[in-house]
Amino acid sequence: MDTGTAGETGGPVWVGLPGGLLSLRRLLLVGWLGLFAVVTGVVLGLFAGPAWAACGAVWLVVLAWGWVLLGRNWRSWRYAERADDLLISRGVLWREETVVPYGRMQLVEVTSGPLERRFGLASVQLHTAAAATDAKIPGLAPAEAERLRDRLTALGEARSAGL
Repeated sequence: MDTGTAGETGGPVWVGLPGGLLSLRRLLLVGWLGLFAVVTGVVLGLFAGPAWAACGAVWLVVLAWGWVLLGRNWRSWRYAERADDLLISRGVLWREETVVPYGRMQLVEVTSGPLERRFGLASVQLHTAAAATDAKIPGLAPAEAERLRDRLTALGEARSAGL
């Protein structure tokens, strides 16, 4: 993985998230909305009649819409390591770009919940002095999350501030 300070055109080298996060989120979407569709169909079928049971299909429409939105959201996440700071970019309709100077970082955490571990994922959480400027990169491979944590910690110490 190339994590240099600039691309061939002089801009940052952006790194996208691996596909495991998208798979996890889509699995959760299918599980929950599939359950809602079945429960809605059964309850309406028992209490309002079989014709009303078809209303459970509304959840399947929401599932299809959510499937597309999750893909767009996942593609919008990316990060770039520069000489003095880390850039995190996300968002489809409203783009949000966070710049975290290495010297302002106080704590870099790698976390992984039970579902994340099952899918081989970890998140990197960056804490700065101002709580409003904390940043998170979700869905990384554990090895990449640990590499990023170690690199950010070393760069933060070298910049003589927080860490």
